[in-house]
Amino acid sequence: MPRNKRESFVYTIMMCFVMVFWMSLYNIYLHAGTFTLEVLETAWVGLPLGYLCALLLDWFVVSTPAKNFAFKILPDSAGPVRKVLTISCCMVLPMVFFMSLYGAVEVLSHTQNWDQLFIIWGTNILKNIVMAIPFQLFIAGPLVRKVFRTIFPVGTILA
Repeated sequence: MPRNKRESFVYTIMMCFVMVFWMSLYNIYLHAGTFTLEVLETAWVGLPLGYLCALLLDWFVVSTPAKNFAFKILPDSAGPVRKVLTISCCMVLPMVFFMSLYGAVEVLSHTQNWDQLFIIWGTNILKNIVMAIPFQLFIAGPLVRKVFRTIFPVGTILA
């Protein structure tokens, strides 16, 4: 886990990239009904805007309240694994909430059927929570932490 603001920023850049790209692939796959090169291309082309949105939401809206909440509910005796899992869940839930809205707005910007916003947003939340939490806890989290600490050993990114 990051130990200072600079490490946290670099870690956030890496984690957002992995999560946004995977969740984009997942959502486009659900819409298309099959995984094709077109699904991969669509996810890649849409990545910059979705990534920027997620990065800004994570850094300026979600991160501080999520971590504050996580540390409120964690006992002082909580071990590092429990801390990581709790913080991850507290981060993923609001990110799914906001990014599902982003996805609904993106879809509706093409169809102009804005009266469907809350229905699409709600169904997006349900579909995305099912994928985002397990992916974050079992794949993205461990992978990004490993890559982050391999590239940046403790103490190499100074506060």
